[in-house]
Amino acid sequence: MSRADLRFFGSELGMVFRRRRNLALLVILACVPLLISIAVKASGHDAPGGSIFGGITDNGLFAALAGFLVLTPLFLPLMISVVAGDSIAGEASSGTLRYLLAIPAGRSRLLAIKFAAIVTWCLACALVIALSGLLAGLVFFPSGELTLLSGRVVSYGDGVVRLLLVLLYVTASVVTVGAIGLFVSTMTEAPIAAMAATLTLTIVSQVADAVPQLGRIHGWLPSHYWLQWVDLFRDPIITSRVGTGLLVALGYVLFFTALAWARFGGKDITA
Repeated sequence: MSRADLRFFGSELGMVFRRRRNLALLVILACVPLLISIAVKASGHDAPGGSIFGGITDNGLFAALAGFLVLTPLFLPLMISVVAGDSIAGEASSGTLRYLLAIPAGRSRLLAIKFAAIVTWCLACALVIALSGLLAGLVFFPSGELTLLSGRVVSYGDGVVRLLLVLLYVTASVVTVGAIGLFVSTMTEAPIAAMAATLTLTIVSQVADAVPQLGRIHGWLPSHYWLQWVDLFRDPIITSRVGTGLLVALGYVLFFTALAWARFGGKDITA
């Protein structure tokens, strides 16, 4: 990546992370693990063992996992849809897209920078959830050895490493939403429409995944493996299902970024 590309990427990240709307979304993500920890602490009851919520009172690290469990199905895709849907459509809506292409930025280069910023946003969202849960857990609950979902006891350091793997897996999973949003964003000049369409597609995927009669296609749905990170807190780690989830995510990312490139490459820029 050249210096010009790095400056362009830095400018794009600055635009994403300086927006008050996006900062508010990060604050909301950070609040969820904290609220979960406070609710569990205030209840004074131990949840059934062998579960994510059941492990919180034994070790605060599970507060971060509870945050991922609650946020991944809907709220995290919503946060990604907002930024991804705004990526190209927002520039077209504000009238800056033609000027960006006249720098010259180049359509492929612009699309690559936009997608890199979306991936960074996905990582930032997952990192906020993990750090918030980790800190809340340290404040409200024990932080020594922890019992995995399979019953084995490991050190706190081992648990943190597994949490880091969960963070990376969740990031890779929700990048699929970012790729879908990037593609949809090239098809409209209305950012709200792109955001809504992206979120709607992810909801449709999850609804289809919940219908038993559609079992034959469940493994092909982008959301089917989103919560498979739970296997990272078993011993031994069930790598086959985690690996399948990553391959499915990669397939969707390649497919929708290719569609976005094909669509944007031949699109007439009117705004």
